[in-house]
Amino acid sequence: QVRLVESGGGLVQAGGSLRLSCAVSGLTFSRFPILWYRRAPGKERALVARISSGGESTLYADSVKGRFTISRDNAKSMVYLQMTMLKPEDTAVYYCNIPTFSASYWGQGTQVTVSS
Repeated sequence: QVRLVESGGGLVQAGGSLRLSCAVSGLTFSRFPILWYRRAPGKERALVARISSGGESTLYADSVKGRFTISRDNAKSMVYLQMTMLKPEDTAVYYCNIPTFSASYWGQGTQVTVSS
């Protein structure tokens, strides 16, 4: 059974930092790209960042470029999202996602709240 578990969310002041983690089990982690999405209150889910299976290629939404860094540790089946210079508009539930050939897997999400 594939399982994704996010952690690391919380309440932080604007300008602060958080590091989100996503622990993955139940599949060959190193075979697949990993994505972070977020859903802000009243908005659609949006892609935040993507990392390739080997970690050599990354992609970011324009709104987080230069502030967020996605990384992965294939030996530990972990993916991370380092978030710096946080803004109130970064407030959202953050989800990790693995798209495979047969299904798309999601975690339960972790809440990030940035106060002004």
